[in-house]
Formats: sequence, C-alpha cells, structure tokens
Amino acid sequence: MIPPRRRRRLPHDLRVQLLALAAAVPALALTAYLLAHSDLQPRTRWTLGTLVVVSWLAFAASAREAVARPLQTLSNLLGALREEDFSFRARVGRRDDPLGQALVEVNALAQMLREQRLGALEATALLRKVMEEIDVAVFAFDAGSELQLLNRAGERLLGAPSERLVGLGAEALGLAPFLTGEATRTADASFAGAAGRFDMRRTSFRQRGRPMQLLVLADVSRALRDEERQAWQRLIRVIGHELNNSLAPIRSVAGSLESLLLREPRPGDWEDDVRRGLSVIAARAESLRRFMDAYAQLARLPPPARRRVSLGPLLRRIAGLETRVKVAVHGGREVAVDADPDQLEQLLINLVRNAAEAAPGAPNGVRLSWSLLEKPAPAVEIRVDDDGPGLPPSANLFVPFFTTKQGGSGIGLVLCRQIAEAHGGTLTLANRPEGGCRAALVLRR
Repeated sequence: MIPPRRRRRLPHDLRVQLLALAAAVPALALTAYLLAHSDLQPRTRWTLGTLVVVSWLAFAASAREAVARPLQTLSNLLGALREEDFSFRARVGRRDDPLGQALVEVNALAQMLREQRLGALEATALLRKVMEEIDVAVFAFDAGSELQLLNRAGERLLGAPSERLVGLGAEALGLAPFLTGEATRTADASFAGAAGRFDMRRTSFRQRGRPMQLLVLADVSRALRDEERQAWQRLIRVIGHELNNSLAPIRSVAGSLESLLLREPRPGDWEDDVRRGLSVIAARAESLRRFMDAYAQLARLPPPARRRVSLGPLLRRIAGLETRVKVAVHGGREVAVDADPDQLEQLLINLVRNAAEAAPGAPNGVRLSWSLLEKPAPAVEIRVDDDGPGLPPSANLFVPFFTTKQGGSGIGLVLCRQIAEAHGGTLTLANRPEGGCRAALVLRR
C-alpha cells in the first residue's frame, strides 16, 4: 500500500506574500472594472492598469520582507545561543510593539545565559583546581564500570598517568571491590602507588543523562597510626598512674613490715602492725583489681544486637529505677529506634545516675525527654536534664578513667559514648543557660 503523500507546506514568508496578494484582489478587480468602463484612452487605461499591478506586487513583496527579516534576525540570535555564542545582540527599534518586546526578551535571555555560563566556567575551574590539589583520590566510573575521570591523587595512587588509566575497567584497576557493598566503609587495600587502610565513600550521579559512580578513597593509615600511638600513650599514662597509686603504698608497707620482722626483739604490738599493713596491701590490691575490671568492661563491649525498641516505655522504665530523686518523663510523639535494648538501657541508666548524683536535693529532680529531628537525617534526640552545678571546665570528660567524683571509676561516660557511637549516634554534654547540665543522645530512626 502506497502511503499518502504529505502536502508540502509553503514557507511562512511566501504565505504572507500570497495573503497580501489575495487581500488586494477585490480592490484590483474593482480597479480593472472601472478602467474597462471608463472614457479614457486605451493606452492610458493600460498604463494605469500596469501601474496598479506593479504597485500591488511591490507592496506584497515589501510585506513579505517586513515579516521575513525580523524572523531571520531571531533565527540568527537563537542559533548563536545554541552555539553558546552569547555576544550577539539584536538592535531594538520600538519597545512598545510585539516585535520589539520579543527582541528585548531574546537579548535578556542571551545576557542571562552569558552570566550563567561564566559562573559555570568559574565553578568548573575552581572544582578542577580543588580536585587537583586535594590529597584524596577521586574516580568516576560509567555504568559499565569503566574509568572516565580521576584526579592527580588518583594517578599517584594507581601509579600511572590518566592517559593510560581512563577507559580501563574497575577490575583491571583493582577498584572493583569498592564499587559494591556498603557505600561508606574503611578497608585495607594495596595499589601500585600506596598500600594501607583507606576510608572509602561512594555515591552516584548523572552526567549528560548517563548514570555514573563517584568513588573517593582517602588513605587514613598515617592518621590511624598517629591516633593509635596517642591512644597508647594516654592509656599507658593512665595505667601507669593507677599502678603507681597502688604499688607505691604496697612497696612502702612491705618495706616497713620487712624492717619490723627483722627487728630483734620485736615490739609487743608487732602483730597488730602486720595486720594493718596487710590490710593496706589488700585494699590497694582490691583497688587495682577494680581498675582492671573496669578497663576490661570498656574493652570488651560487644557489637549491638539491634532490634526495634519503643522509646517511651524504655525511658519510663529507666525513670522508675532511680529512687534517690524524682525522674520525670516528658514524652514526645511515640517513636521506635533500631538499637540494642540492653546497651541503650545501660547508657541511659548511667546518664540518669550521673544527673541524680549531680543534683541530689534539686526540687525538680531529673527530666527525661525526647523529640524528633528531620535534618540532616531523620533521628531522635533523647535529653537528660538536671539542675546541678553544671559541668566542670574540663576537656577530659570522655577520657578513660578521668573522674571528678569521689570514688568514681572514670569509665561511665566513656562507655556511654562508645555505646552511642556503636549505634551510629552521638552523645554530647553541655551546661544549660538556665543552670544545670544537659546530656543529649542522638540516634537515627
């Protein structure tokens, strides 16, 4: 079956000319009629008829030109914009007619696009400069896991220039394991230019409509070694201080007992002195044992066994465990979180106990409350408020075995923060403007 032929449309300017010609046909016919029935000489009639026809054709051509030329100007302007040449401007005659307004708007569009392009070029140049200077390897892969972009740090990490690397697959580059699994993690890896522990972050984006993956690798080996060394130094200082506190009196008492036993004749109450000395040794040994038990508890915290935990009943149950002061629960909207209920309960019990010890005689007691957060991510904030003297001016509140309380172990707050961070949350302590202290625990919903 032969498809029907499509009727060809005349150009716009030709259609305008034909319409102008058609509009004058009645007047032309009337003129011809009047000339044919006039008393003029035939030569005069032909001269006037020719003049009318020529004028008719000239005015139609002029109408076509008046329509076509502005449209050609607009076409040239739009073509220049399409070619990203924003320097062209249309000459505007009258601003109070539709054509003048159209040209004004096109000129404004060209100026806006020029400013946007200039801003995009400046932002791209800044981004390119930052990408070149940062000491973090950045890679961009397409949907087929082929490398499309990398920075200088990426070249150093892979030990080759970008000309040799772009277009290779992630498997050949040794980066395939980082394109699957968790988007944020820390892993050990070895490359041609470096080996160690890397902090990995991965996200997706689109370039010209095509899906891409952005991979960022930061070598954290040196930073981790520095942190580990500082942690060991702090731990050795704390353990050494505690051991000296226990061993110094033990050594002194042991020396005194040795001198007493070597004395001849012994004094009459030497047995009482020996008992007192042994009790001092036993007390210091017990203190040392408690210290080591506390450290073992801090070091052996298991990973949280998460499940959905309703926050309201948990806080009301914890409030009922404290009998020294009144603990009021100011509930918000009922919410559940993914958490280990035992560890979360231990954390909140420690915070409530600290608040109760800070304000034993406060009339308002301790207040437990919570509220929902939406930014930067959906979360819930649990607050423990007291009316005590507030926090001491110290940056060591979360340092293991640091304590400001008589007989304190110095691991409560450290354990609380460790539990909070194991749940992907945060724990902060701050003095309230109206007095007292606030402990704020933020957990993801």
